[in-house]
Amino acid sequence: MSVPPSHRPQTPGVPADTTGLPPSLEEAIRRAQSNLIRLQNPDGHWAGELIVDSTLCSDFILYMHWAGTVDRVLQEKCVAHIRSRQLPDGGWNIYYGGPSEVNATVKACFALRLAGDSPQAAWMERAREAALRLGGIPRMNTYAKLYLALLGQFPWEKLPTIPVEMALLPRWFPLSLYRVSSWSRAMLVPLSILNHLRPTRHLHPDLQIRDLFPADTDEADLTPRPDRRLFSIRNVFLHLDRFLKGMERFGIRPFRRPALRAAVRWMTQRMGAESHGLGAIYPAMLNAIIALKALGYDDAHPTLAKALRDFEGLFVDDPEDFRIQPCLSPVWDTAINLIALVESGLEEGEPVARAAGWLADREVRIRGDWAANNRHPVASGWSFEFRNDYYPDTDDTMMVLLALRFVPPGGSPEALRAIFDRALPWLLSFQCRDGGWAAFDKDVTQHWLEHVPFADHNAILDPACSDLTGRMLELLGAIGFDPAHAAVRRAVAYLRRTQEADGSWYGRWGVNYIYGTWQVLRGLRAIGEPMRQPWIERARLWLESCQNEDGGWGETPASYENPALKGRGESTPSQTAWAVMGLCACGGDPRRPALRRGVEWLLRTQNRDGSWSEPQTTGTGFPRVFYLNYDMYRNNFPLLALATYAGETCGKARPRNRLTV
Repeated sequence: MSVPPSHRPQTPGVPADTTGLPPSLEEAIRRAQSNLIRLQNPDGHWAGELIVDSTLCSDFILYMHWAGTVDRVLQEKCVAHIRSRQLPDGGWNIYYGGPSEVNATVKACFALRLAGDSPQAAWMERAREAALRLGGIPRMNTYAKLYLALLGQFPWEKLPTIPVEMALLPRWFPLSLYRVSSWSRAMLVPLSILNHLRPTRHLHPDLQIRDLFPADTDEADLTPRPDRRLFSIRNVFLHLDRFLKGMERFGIRPFRRPALRAAVRWMTQRMGAESHGLGAIYPAMLNAIIALKALGYDDAHPTLAKALRDFEGLFVDDPEDFRIQPCLSPVWDTAINLIALVESGLEEGEPVARAAGWLADREVRIRGDWAANNRHPVASGWSFEFRNDYYPDTDDTMMVLLALRFVPPGGSPEALRAIFDRALPWLLSFQCRDGGWAAFDKDVTQHWLEHVPFADHNAILDPACSDLTGRMLELLGAIGFDPAHAAVRRAVAYLRRTQEADGSWYGRWGVNYIYGTWQVLRGLRAIGEPMRQPWIERARLWLESCQNEDGGWGETPASYENPALKGRGESTPSQTAWAVMGLCACGGDPRRPALRRGVEWLLRTQNRDGSWSEPQTTGTGFPRVFYLNYDMYRNNFPLLALATYAGETCGKARPRNRLTV
């Protein structure tokens, strides 16, 4: 079980030379550096907690009751976690300050009832009312309903079919596993096994949640409804689903046995030593455990035993508030922290050397799932987690290379050159047909797949996005890549096409338009794009227009639902830092009031220990479905922003780049 970074043994800070800066700015940078160094692990890495909503604890209670092995101590810890997050209206939300959401609310109701809370308790009555007000069980997404089906609370025959035969389809086939996003792939394979086995545990009537169906629910409310149009892609898939269900009823399953073997082989192969669980992410890991148990694996079986240990590694056993993380983020956190420390003046010493060495050792050299859509011959890249070798991603790889260019691992320029000779071509090979970069795969963009009935989690594809494309340009510019290169020009053209009319950019992996706009502006500046062009000036003006009266910036995840809310929300350290860096990329004139006020907000809100406080949710998993609070963001991005401002406006020397191409 993991322990929050704030509870780990702390090492003394090593302040950097920041002479020549205004006293308040210099002191803030020193404190922020020391704070990060205190949080560093002895081997050189950082791993901040990923703080999420209550659904993970709810799902874990549901799993324990399905498995028939309820750990009463863990259950009570999960119950306390869930109860503490109930909103005044009786429901549960999926991000800080957000409204009640139907999946989170129904899951919480069910988990508390399984754990013994009386339906007549005041908080349970409020929860039931909230669930019904939100539409109840029929409004939940497919994956949530499947968990209910495991416990007999939703009919299997009303769930969209997830055919296990997908495991047999060749990679080129339009419905192949490799035509969907990596995270969907890892969730779907174990769910397809469960769709075949349908391992249902029947509950005592007192534990059931039939009362969370609205009173007027009928059969039609339990299945996806077709479009009114005579022909549509959605209707084609619904007809296909009915066809598959008909074959199932009549026992016509000619390929089921080999398909089941292929699915199990695919799943268990990706749960081996190269991965801390299937996909190293909560939903896939838990789905895989359930699938293995349903297949008859004993807890002592090496594959299942390892899966259970990997899953327990997500637990944060805080005595005051037990939590479960969706995954671990050591590579991501270590790369950002290393960049922030070096750019703020800490270019040498044990903290940066240990971090660089640790990152270099995490390079992934096997051809994972990405090779199905990308024929690049040399494997390289970095994953987000400690071990997830089948799924290195472009975003982490970009950030790691941005960090290592400052600090050659082991002090060896030759080692650094070898890393870049492998990893940079690997990254370039992921440029999509539209000119942008996606996260895990190349050209997984068949939008008609979004109409598949089980694709209601809003993340079945992995399209290119502006924030990753901006970061790729930042990397290329940082190492002196030719700005006239065709890959660069295609990327810039992509960013021009994806810019919003008001000048902003959508942020896929951070909340939201502030994140996207900052990263694009930083990338354009790095690659040498003239920053006084009208289309770039529009972005600067948009950032300035959404500054709060207190001088900071903030944006709520509600902007994914309603773009009218873009750039609006209470000020946060991470989003203020992104906005400050975005303005600096446009030319950090300290006389511009917005930039000066943003920096002043960061200085004013810094805690004495060098940290900042940020309960708000500023990280994105699946837009409109799942969000994260990266606990390290409140510490590293403000330091990077202050360092960027110091370099732009105070004559502070920039760190030495140890590699150019």
